[in-house]
Amino acid sequence: MVKMLIGGSQALLMMALLLACQASPPSQSEREIQDMMVRIAEIEVDSVYREEYLAILQEEAAASVRLEPGVICIYPMFERASPTSIRLVEIYADQAAYEAHLQTPHFQRYKTSTLHMVKSLRLVDMEAIDPGSMATLFKKLAP
Repeated sequence: MVKMLIGGSQALLMMALLLACQASPPSQSEREIQDMMVRIAEIEVDSVYREEYLAILQEEAAASVRLEPGVICIYPMFERASPTSIRLVEIYADQAAYEAHLQTPHFQRYKTSTLHMVKSLRLVDMEAIDPGSMATLFKKLAP
């Protein structure tokens, strides 16, 4: 029907536009997942301070997840072959949640008490390949 009124390629474009307009907007949970901020922190710690650093980091990560609704995950780990190479997977509800996190007393305490222990820090912003799998991942970990 549309093809009779306009040319072939224009008809295809029109059909695509009509279908796109009929598509439902993203759900609230889809928008929330799209707004998430995912980051990997790569930290090199002076070996002299490794154990002290890990204790402070573990306390800060637990407090962040427990106390801040916008902190979805802070998952610290270290490389087996290089135990002073620390990695954190950080997931925040959005940029505002990350910025609020930086102002919290527990983060400020972590930052000021470990500054002299850190040899290097690299923050890598990430983009999820399959954002929809996020909810499944965390459900799978629940007891």
